[in-house]
Amino acid sequence: MFTKQRFLFLISCVLLLAFALVSCDKQVTYAERREKENKQIEQFLKRGAHLDDKEYGRPLLDVPGNIQVISEAQFIAQDSTTDVSKNQYVLFAGSGVYAQFVRRGNGSALKNGEHAMLLCRYIEYNIATDSIRSSNLYGSDAASPDVMSLQNNSGSLTGVFTSGIMRRFYGTSVPSGWMLPLPYLKLGRQVSPNDEISKVRIIIPSTEGHSVAQHRTHPYFYEITFERSR
Repeated sequence: MFTKQRFLFLISCVLLLAFALVSCDKQVTYAERREKENKQIEQFLKRGAHLDDKEYGRPLLDVPGNIQVISEAQFIAQDSTTDVSKNQYVLFAGSGVYAQFVRRGNGSALKNGEHAMLLCRYIEYNIATDSIRSSNLYGSDAASPDVMSLQNNSGSLTGVFTSGIMRRFYGTSVPSGWMLPLPYLKLGRQVSPNDEISKVRIIIPSTEGHSVAQHRTHPYFYEITFERSR
């Protein structure tokens, strides 16, 4: 006998099955997230980014679009530099990281066996959400740059954050994307106003980023200066 209770039970089962099927349809695979991320990076290369501080009427971030991507071979042929006037970024193909060397610096590369403490001033922009994620360039944080401990062991660089916003937000591990430009920089100190310390712009895919970037599959852009501590 087909009772009212049985009818309601069958309706409930149908609704639960439909809900389960819809939920499965909405699940996005990692491969799909990576494909979306690659498209976000492609759009960023074309458009760049510009964000203003509406409260103070000043630009927070200005990244010119129409980025000219060069190969590692061309980068090496140009004495490990990128032509900023042409808006060049080198693509480190093995990692998917793009880097523009605004200034290589006024010091020297880290020698084998050498250790250095670096002062890092930066702005972090989430390409996926078109928003500033963190920075130590403005407000009370401007007086306290992030500090990185950097070691060269037989040509392999390792680094950890010892203090600052990056450590506070993401832990001590330095994102792999931050490490890639360091071997090409002449790390020094700004003793006088005319001293040009190392400055880079980097586009980092989630695979080479910090834990949050990896978890959300979000690419990030950074503008960073590196300066040796005393």
